[in-house]
Amino acid sequence: MSRTRFRSATTFLACLVMATALLGDAPQLEDIVFQAECDQTEQRFVQLLPADFQPDQTHDVLIALHGHGSDRWQFVRDARDECRAARDVAAKRRMIYVSPDYRAKTSWMGPKAEADLVQIIRDLKKRHRIGGLFVTGGSMGGTAALTFAALHPDLIAGVASMNGTANLLEYPNFQDAISASFGGTKAAIPDEYKKRSAEYWPEKFTMPVGITTGGKDTLVPPDSVERLAGVLKQLDRKVLLIRRDSTGHQTNYEDGVAILEFVIQNAKPLDVAK
Repeated sequence: MSRTRFRSATTFLACLVMATALLGDAPQLEDIVFQAECDQTEQRFVQLLPADFQPDQTHDVLIALHGHGSDRWQFVRDARDECRAARDVAAKRRMIYVSPDYRAKTSWMGPKAEADLVQIIRDLKKRHRIGGLFVTGGSMGGTAALTFAALHPDLIAGVASMNGTANLLEYPNFQDAISASFGGTKAAIPDEYKKRSAEYWPEKFTMPVGITTGGKDTLVPPDSVERLAGVLKQLDRKVLLIRRDSTGHQTNYEDGVAILEFVIQNAKPLDVAK
């Protein structure tokens, strides 16, 4: 193919992609850079607007938190079941889909990651007409989703955690990453680890909660989130726990969709001015 014809074809494809987005046949993706207020560093999140997005209409938001060793693109591009479930539910329900770095590969929802997510939510409310805010994630992201919901129940309409932990005081893995994120070891700052352990704060979960676990999961053992789910049931909270005895550190597509649909369907309207 000649250079001229190559340029023409490239221009045509670019125009076709742009026209598709403008006509509403495809979601609109944007990789957004912002300056973190807590330390003035450059941070990022991906925003995916639903097809036929209408800025004058109210849209719910699904925030998807990636796992250890990954970044904001995991829940946008990865074909694994947990990520597809989140994307498909958001698309089906025409939600604004957000996937933040939240301090990227070794976050574990430490203080800076928490501050970034609060700032992102505030920014989203300035950009769009926002209804309910839902948070999900897998592994580290499932842990982070529970942590953030416990710390900011006023911001979150529902939380769906896949293969996370609810007790960072007892969790033995990834200690170098967690201590760097939290600002010290669990022996040095146990209160910070307790603060970020959802199991200690069941009263904060006023929103519906969905949890998946694997009975053979040794990377992030299911005990603490299952205990949390049991306490929430005793408190008569809306909670769905799906345990698969024969699986390890993974959630299948159907279970991911099930807990996301559960929390969305059972959510109460939030005060969008918050």
